[in-house]
Amino acid sequence: MAHRHDEQGALDDGGDGRPSKSALKREMTARQALGERLCTLTSRELEQIPLQPDSALHVAVLQSRSISSNSARRRHMQYIGKLMRDVDPEPLTAALEQLHAAHAAESAALHTLEALRDDLVQRGDTAINEVVARWPQADRQLLRQLLRQHGREQATGKPPAAARRLFRYLRELSGSSGVESAD
Repeated sequence: MAHRHDEQGALDDGGDGRPSKSALKREMTARQALGERLCTLTSRELEQIPLQPDSALHVAVLQSRSISSNSARRRHMQYIGKLMRDVDPEPLTAALEQLHAAHAAESAALHTLEALRDDLVQRGDTAINEVVARWPQADRQLLRQLLRQHGREQATGKPPAAARRLFRYLRELSGSSGVESAD
């Protein structure tokens, strides 16, 4: 009997068109992992995923939040994996990737604003001029005041409240004030 390996390395002994047992197991494991990713989403994020609100999978994902025992959680994840067999994973995967891309874009925007804040602290008035050129509605006096407060806070060893206020103001200027983040 001739044995061949498919592209995944699974042994296929027939050529009858059916996927091998190993390929099926990989697919089921991937679906269970997708279900586990669904369980890590917040309620707001879960609303953006194309799941029927009254489906068994949606209910199981919501129930997973209240399970704290490791063995019970493992069994519940296996149950979610079983439910995932009846669901087309493509729309779920696409929605999760879209959520991930949105998070990455928000994170990149926040990192850019943090770098701008650090640049303001380092360069002072020249950086303020660049901020005002970028956002004409920026309050030059407030920016200078926040920079002076930051300098005083650093000199006295106080927490960087002015730096946080500066970051919030820059976030407001950039129009991404809807982004929630720890400063």
